Amino acid sequence: MTSSSTAHSADRADRGLSLIVGERRRLTNLAYRLLGSLVEAEDAVQETYARWYAMSPQRQEAIESPGAWLTTVAGRICLDVLGSARVRRERYVGEWVPEPLPDRTEWFSGRTGGGDLPDDPADRVTLDESVNMAFLVVLESMTPAERVAFVLHDVFRYPFGEISDIVGRTPAACRQLAASARRRVRSAQVPPLPAAGQAGQAGLVRHFKEAWEAKDIEALVGLLDPDATMAADGGGLVGAVLHPVEGSERIAAYLIHIADKAPGLTLLERTVNGVPGLVAQHSGVTVTVAAFGLTDDGRVSRIWAVRNPEKLRPWIALRPGPE
Repeated sequence: MTSSSTAHSADRADRGLSLIVGERRRLTNLAYRLLGSLVEAEDAVQETYARWYAMSPQRQEAIESPGAWLTTVAGRICLDVLGSARVRRERYVGEWVPEPLPDRTEWFSGRTGGGDLPDDPADRVTLDESVNMAFLVVLESMTPAERVAFVLHDVFRYPFGEISDIVGRTPAACRQLAASARRRVRSAQVPPLPAAGQAGQAGLVRHFKEAWEAKDIEALVGLLDPDATMAADGGGLVGAVLHPVEGSERIAAYLIHIADKAPGLTLLERTVNGVPGLVAQHSGVTVTVAAFGLTDDGRVSRIWAVRNPEKLRPWIALRPGPE
């Protein structure tokens, strides 16, 4: 082989590697929405790349669209994980809440103690309405096949012909799966942002924070919808109520109880999965991340409080910032 042909082959290999590596952000976005867990999403993407690099260069070059191949493999891996996750979550201690994500502007991207660490996968997840906590919770109610078909088609705009290769069903069956998933979303009545948008939710979250800090039970009850529900996820690793707390008065009383039990708790207003939420820190360590769902008239209808430390990894180096 001549030096020019060798250089050409090396250049082509570099371009191919760049293309493959460039798919990581999209794959992580897909896997997080499919699994509701950043840790599981990262594992699924790693497994996808492991299968790619396990192939010979000849087999890799024979694949017409590496991006499509990676998506198919990642989708199948996530489908398998979802099947086993349903069994695991039946044995989960307490409520299972999807793993919350911070906004990348509110945390340190891998710089700690003067050294550089690899970018956190959270930095590769685009925060939009499809990662709103209320939306992710509805996804949890779907069958694995419904979830994969719905997310791939309605969120990522993949055609049903391609989805059928991942799910192992006909395009018509995949269309039905997505339609069934849409009905679940509609019936769940995922709470929208208030009329004022994120600014309106941010204002409500601030009032909620202030009422909680002041231990003002009447103010908390006034900010909560009478039929509000709060779910806490401790995973059996930390203290958390095992069943949802229902009703504005019971939730307000529980929050005051928590404040009394944990003096010195610091509440921070932070973006949680793309919308305003709260982070609780104790002695500078993040111990709880809370996401909120609102009613049409701007009251808190749902609270999802994640306390499981295994789900708080992206929040460990949370940027303190001014309040």
